[in-house]
Amino acid sequence: MPTIRVEMFEGRTPEQKQAFVKAITEATVNTLGGSPESVQVVIFDVSKSDWASGGVLWSDPSRQKPV
Repeated sequence: MPTIRVEMFEGRTPEQKQAFVKAITEATVNTLGGSPESVQVVIFDVSKSDWASGGVLWSDPSRQKPV
């Protein structure tokens, strides 16, 4: 079964991460088959100062907030 790598901004609670990995695991098993124990999920918390889109860091105060 797969190893699923998730990169997201830091700041989620352990409870949010637990619910997220449970949902990813269930979706993977329902779609691909196999057992939940065979699904690996690795979360990488990334600071907004280490992530950019369109040449602008997400930590840049001039970045417009998403709608």
